[in-house]
Amino acid sequence: MNQYETLTPEVLEELRAISGHRVITGEDLNPDYTHDDMPIYGIGMPEATIDVQSTEEISAIMKVCNAHHIPVTVRGAGTGLAGGCTPVQGGVVLCTMRMNHILGYDEENMNVRVEPGVLLADLAKDAADHGFFYPPDPGEKFATLGGNVSTNAGGMRAVKYGTTRDYVQAMTVVLPNGEIMHLGAPVSKSSSGYSLLHLMIGSEGTLGIITELTLKLITPPVCHCSLIVPFSNLADAIGAVPGIKRSALKPQALEFFEKEMLETTEKYTGSSVFPKVVDGQEVGAYLLITLDADDNDQLDALVEKGAELLLEAGALDVLVADTPMYLEKTWAARSSFLEGIESLYNLIDECDVVVPVSKIPDFTLYIREIGDQFSFDIRMFGHAGDGNIHVYACENGTDDDIMAFKKETEKFMHLLYAKASELGGQISGEHGIGFGKVPYLAENLGPVPIHLMQGIKEVFDPNLILNPNKICF
Repeated sequence: MNQYETLTPEVLEELRAISGHRVITGEDLNPDYTHDDMPIYGIGMPEATIDVQSTEEISAIMKVCNAHHIPVTVRGAGTGLAGGCTPVQGGVVLCTMRMNHILGYDEENMNVRVEPGVLLADLAKDAADHGFFYPPDPGEKFATLGGNVSTNAGGMRAVKYGTTRDYVQAMTVVLPNGEIMHLGAPVSKSSSGYSLLHLMIGSEGTLGIITELTLKLITPPVCHCSLIVPFSNLADAIGAVPGIKRSALKPQALEFFEKEMLETTEKYTGSSVFPKVVDGQEVGAYLLITLDADDNDQLDALVEKGAELLLEAGALDVLVADTPMYLEKTWAARSSFLEGIESLYNLIDECDVVVPVSKIPDFTLYIREIGDQFSFDIRMFGHAGDGNIHVYACENGTDDDIMAFKKETEKFMHLLYAKASELGGQISGEHGIGFGKVPYLAENLGPVPIHLMQGIKEVFDPNLILNPNKICF
């Protein structure tokens, strides 16, 4: 166990000399800074918080904290789902939300420079206004880009366009000792030694603090539409996915969910878009598919081919959402899944395992097989196109019920992660490991990879002060 120091009055004065009144302590501490969107993974009380404003300020802060062995945790909007920004060792929390400027576009090289506190939704809109398309599309649109990069966030468009990692060209990073480092370059390819840029992506704030990003942009598709595809059961819905992927449809998004998940989100949104019965047959599960193209004739041909393929695979119907209002309502329902769960339940645990696409039916069937062993409700949905499955254990209870709930969900999660590993999958597809999934990652990877990760961490951060107790410790 690393020995950390506490914030003495002298160290606080050093920090206030750098950040002034933005160094917050005592009763003025914001309770939101003690956890992320999954407080079940723990709540940590920092000794001080600072809403940082620049690379140079962060550098100066880190030099002080490193010299005094003060733990530092960085957060953005706090929308993570693995306890990644929870200050489990106390110390100082640095929030990057004030670093929220879009610094400029390079239209010839098709990229944009941003600070880490820019929200995903803001960049997506601003890029569109400039005639560009930023494809990464995680479900939480009000997460920061720094957080997206730190977890290599995926989202619904990953099946066609890839994850956040595929759009990061360069970054500025402050190391734990305060040194400022520039990684990558606004180029299309590189074969220039170890890729420290890609090592930083997905490191969840454990190796360095991202203070600026250069992100690749692409030309937006000319037109798109979505297909709402009801099936009688989940097995049939998932069974259609390999055929879709082998076809030339190249869907922008390929999602699956069950009727129970849809009913949950409809209670939250108060609206209904998806059919519940088709020709007298009850719908049990759905695929939601987005297709895009360079012109309307090409899109029409894709829709026709997709509908034929899906009906042959057992779909009860294929509905086309091709008007702005219909598209908005359709995807608003899908984007509200987590909010729908949170509106109905106050005790929630989750996993976001990723398995080979061909193994999705095996994994979802296994969940159904073991579900009756547990007292909580299970809600499930995911990205059928890339095998990323979100499973939520949900219950309503009092504070006295939390420990019993955590004990039961721990058993459930151990079974899920073991099954994912058995099927050739991994612990997290896009949410990260954070604090909540550390033991599961160790079980999944084994001692040698974990030892290598720990060695990398110690090279970057010998005093282990930056976001301690996460991922591999």
